[in-house]
Amino acid sequence: MPDLRAPLPFLKMHGLGNDFVVIDTRAGGEVPDAALVAALADRRRGVGFDQLAVIHADEGADLRLEFWNADGSRSGACGNATRCIARHEMARTGKAALAIATGGGLLQARDAGGGLTSVNMGPPRTGWREIPLARDVDTLALPIPGDPVATSMGNPHCTFFVDDVAAVDLAAFGPAHEHHPLFPERTNVQVVQVIGPDHLRMRVWERGAGVTLASGTSSCAVCVAAARRGLTGRKVTLDCDGGRLWVDWRADGVWLTGPTMTVFEGRLSAQFLDALR
Repeated sequence: MPDLRAPLPFLKMHGLGNDFVVIDTRAGGEVPDAALVAALADRRRGVGFDQLAVIHADEGADLRLEFWNADGSRSGACGNATRCIARHEMARTGKAALAIATGGGLLQARDAGGGLTSVNMGPPRTGWREIPLARDVDTLALPIPGDPVATSMGNPHCTFFVDDVAAVDLAAFGPAHEHHPLFPERTNVQVVQVIGPDHLRMRVWERGAGVTLASGTSSCAVCVAAARRGLTGRKVTLDCDGGRLWVDWRADGVWLTGPTMTVFEGRLSAQFLDALR
């Protein structure tokens, strides 16, 4: 693993219970490897999180982010972590808007007022190669029982519309579809109930993390899938297990808005880091 300096500083944040550890390389933090990520994600022996985010300096943006899943795999995007970090950075700098570089492109974040933070997660990708899928199929009606929709918001999503999300055994349903052969890079899995023409209820299984209380990119993918199906308009209120988000699919991309929380600042001890070497 990298020669990480101890004590290693980090932040713990969450968006509706979708929780993150954040390492800021600008403040002396080092870039982790998969072994450190998995050890940190352990909720009994580490810190615990759904995703880990690393902040880097970037000449063309206010900052650059990279993301890891709890199992040590890479993630292309993380909407709630992006919002949490944007809120923290806006409070630190006094700015009301930020440009954030990610592997999926340059994202715009802004203060939405009332303690809410918005980020434009960019345009959805609905072509089978873009998601990606293993072969050319209709992404609006996948050849999988349950007739799900496929979308990419920087990572792949598989959305099932059901009558009652509470009736789904997500702990079994999620992994069965995360590893479906149609998704060569695995997939996030959502079960969604239509409450009204502008209101959805979602539960989510995240690729590499499991059941989570909320998910930003999943929320965006669900909004896109529902609008493409004609079940809702392009602007919806979305209820997750952890609380409420607002999603607006506009001409310039999918805007995600909701609350954020910075829980605490910490430092990883030399003892913890040495045990990984």
